[in-house]
Amino acid sequence: MPVINLKIIDIVPVRVNLWIMIFTSCWVVYMLRVNMSLNLIAMVPQPAKNISIRNQCSPDPKGVLNDSLRHVDIAEIKEAPRQIQGGSFNWSKDQQAMILGSYFWCYPITSLVGGMAAERWGPRYVILATSIMSALLTVVSPAAARLNYIALVIVRFFLGFAGGFMYPALHVLVARWAPPEEKGKFISALMGGTLGTVVTWSLTGPLLERYGWPSAFYVPAALTFIWCGFWWYLVADTPTEHPRISISERKYILDALGDKIKKSKGLPPFKSICTSFPFLAMVILHFGNLWGLYFIMTVGPKFVSSVLGFELTAAGVISALPYLARLFMATIFGAVGDCILAKKLMTTTVIRKFFCLFSHVLPGVLLVLLMYTGCSTALSVAMITMSMGFNGAATLTNLQNHQDLAPNFAGTLYGIANFIGSTSGFFTPMITAYFTRTGDSFDQWRPVFFVGASVYVVSAIFFILFGTGNIQDWNFSESGKNESKGKTKTDDANDMNEASKNGQIRDLKEMPTSITTRT
Repeated sequence: MPVINLKIIDIVPVRVNLWIMIFTSCWVVYMLRVNMSLNLIAMVPQPAKNISIRNQCSPDPKGVLNDSLRHVDIAEIKEAPRQIQGGSFNWSKDQQAMILGSYFWCYPITSLVGGMAAERWGPRYVILATSIMSALLTVVSPAAARLNYIALVIVRFFLGFAGGFMYPALHVLVARWAPPEEKGKFISALMGGTLGTVVTWSLTGPLLERYGWPSAFYVPAALTFIWCGFWWYLVADTPTEHPRISISERKYILDALGDKIKKSKGLPPFKSICTSFPFLAMVILHFGNLWGLYFIMTVGPKFVSSVLGFELTAAGVISALPYLARLFMATIFGAVGDCILAKKLMTTTVIRKFFCLFSHVLPGVLLVLLMYTGCSTALSVAMITMSMGFNGAATLTNLQNHQDLAPNFAGTLYGIANFIGSTSGFFTPMITAYFTRTGDSFDQWRPVFFVGASVYVVSAIFFILFGTGNIQDWNFSESGKNESKGKTKTDDANDMNEASKNGQIRDLKEMPTSITTRT
């Protein structure tokens, strides 16, 4: 049997491996989420396309067309459906919308409980189980589609059920592994879904054309199964449970975390959480962040398309720019925040409040300026890109503040905040439809952008006034408080040293046999 030497992987610090696995986990969950939007194009025959010759910024050199004829079709292009392997389906637009939307029917619910599940059973097992479940559901998707569109809706529903656990569980993992001075870098790894979206959309097209639409399900599922093997080998719930971590790295992490993290099987202190004003400030900040994200992702492209006459979502490179900008800036902001904290130039609370100017206020201002760019497509795209790019600073504000308030319940706090924040995805299209119900002029779109910018800015102001980066008393559950009664700081230090010693002994016993694996 061949022997696979894993020394190269084990030489890399465990925290680096963990960062890569967190980044790729977000990539995987987005890969399985967004591939359906392109797969449907190949699965359902596309109707003939109409070209509309006018929008607010379209030139009318002869001056013969009035505003009432802005959307009159002058040409119809008959395009024969492409013969793509795998067959096609005559699903209506409503049926297609149901297939796409079914993913999100249960997603907020499992996001709410995902953190609690990870805190109780460990993030490693929760993420592994839900990822395997997601891959299996993706494998059976082609068979479900051939059976009936309702079967595919059910598959997508359970796919969203599994996907909702991912991000809250990852926040639990970050809380247990990331030293305070490195949390910005670890939180930036949660932007992996951004790159996953761009790459998935780029690779799905060639798969559809060459191998047919079923391959666009099988290939992502196969990649997910392979990723699960790496996750199982490289990730552990805590530093003390990792079989290959070096003695010095384990000691560094444990010393940095101190006594803030304690594994608990009990329920989170919901009463204290719900009555905590700092937690409320964090939830409002997170709501504003998600409002801005959904706003830019949905309203921004629609505005550029319907008002400026430029189909942003159809231009692959341009549509990817805002997402890539957010990923790039998130990495930079995360590193800058860690550097500031390491050098003690600002307190944690000051960092959280100061960078709200970049994550919320500045993106809101850019949304307002977007309304005054006129018919300049390049300038409009630049405004959208910069707005989402500066929002990358959320790695230092709402995406990290729950780690400050209660690292023991970081997953629970993020799940609650994400559950509430996700409702913004329902409101932004409704508000857009209300103001633009009679047309797509700049005057009709201006209130839409003002509302979006206001939510961005007001949520930041509220957090700046009432938020904090200090750990809360209810971070330690009642059981944890009872266990710690009668213990001095010396006792806690001895407990930590004992855990470190146990890890050292295990290292000496297991290191020689854990370097190689027989298959």
